[in-house]
Amino acid sequence: MANINENYLKLKAGYLFPEIAKRVKAYSEKNPSAKVIRLGIGDVTLPIVPSIVDAMVSASKEMGTSEGFHGYGPEQGYSFLLKSIAENDYAPLGIKIDENEIFVSDGSKCDCGNIQEIFSTDAKIAVADPVYPVYVDTNVMAGRTGEIGSDGRYSNLIYMPATRENGFQPEIPKEKADIVYLCYPNNPTGAVTTKEALKAWVEYAKKNNSIILYDSAYEAFISEPDVPRSIYEVEGAKEVAIEFRSFSKTAGFTGLRCAYIVIPKELKGRTRSGEEVSINSLWSRRHTTKFNGVSYVTQKGAEACFSPQGKKEIQTSIGYYMSNAAKIRDGLKKAGYEVFGGINAPYIWLKTSDNLSSWDFFDRLLNQAQVVGTPGSGFGPAGEGYFRLSAFGKKEDVEAAIARISAL
Repeated sequence: MANINENYLKLKAGYLFPEIAKRVKAYSEKNPSAKVIRLGIGDVTLPIVPSIVDAMVSASKEMGTSEGFHGYGPEQGYSFLLKSIAENDYAPLGIKIDENEIFVSDGSKCDCGNIQEIFSTDAKIAVADPVYPVYVDTNVMAGRTGEIGSDGRYSNLIYMPATRENGFQPEIPKEKADIVYLCYPNNPTGAVTTKEALKAWVEYAKKNNSIILYDSAYEAFISEPDVPRSIYEVEGAKEVAIEFRSFSKTAGFTGLRCAYIVIPKELKGRTRSGEEVSINSLWSRRHTTKFNGVSYVTQKGAEACFSPQGKKEIQTSIGYYMSNAAKIRDGLKKAGYEVFGGINAPYIWLKTSDNLSSWDFFDRLLNQAQVVGTPGSGFGPAGEGYFRLSAFGKKEDVEAAIARISAL
């Protein structure tokens, strides 16, 4: 009998979203006539826009011809998509990103979870609290943490509370962290940061030889002009930061799977003996060893996101979701809830009513309003007493959900 990786046994009983699905399934089986409205998991509901569909249909037809067939492609991504990303996502911000600094993948969740593999198992990790669970769980699996305590925190992990009192902005650690996870616009709180705040993080990273893992999956939902869209807008960030972006929520690719990670050539790590090593080269080696690349058809669809018509259609979809966010935010405020987010992000973070715990509030909404959201405690101990609602539902469902919650 083979021995197991016992670090997996440190994990909580189940990943957050499967636990939600289990509870909803149990309720639905007992109440088959109930219409449950799901505003929990951040999955999109609008169909893929026509420009992307047309590009993928055309690419599929290419694949049916001898001259247009594509087998294994470059693991890092086809040049046509890498070039489009650099020219459309970064050049307008005054940021020069080379094609060989971009790696196309099948999702930001995968990238955020897999990136830790190229760092030492004794690296000290810092995460915001509350936080996207993948950041924590993958480091638990790798053995970088101790056991989970009664307070819900893993030992040997630096938690940076993001609370109402500090405007949901994690404070820079007083101790040295080797790896710092940041997410803006934030999942789950919907908070955004400033360029000045990012400068302070870059300075911290330079001072401590740290690397910042910057999750920018929701960048396309930013509506306010002064909010930074990339950490690379800060001078010197290329020397200390990796950035993650995704087509999932931006263009509805949750079922198609396409994202990318940017690792600048200036970014270095160190061996135990102090020798500098290119992080870009390390990730390239890992990526090409463990990944065969995103399909040609999907990458042609992703390229279409950057066409003039594609941009227009995607902005319409984003506008639809952000209109939902405004409805949720305004409706909950009128109902007396304390609400955050929903302006530059598709998530609304609310204080639970009657001092209920996050899971008790989940059960109340499910059983009394047939509305599903995400308990804040599932994102970390500092999320206790809060709840996340997603704006990715259909307009009519969002309106019905807010009416039901308001009537409680």
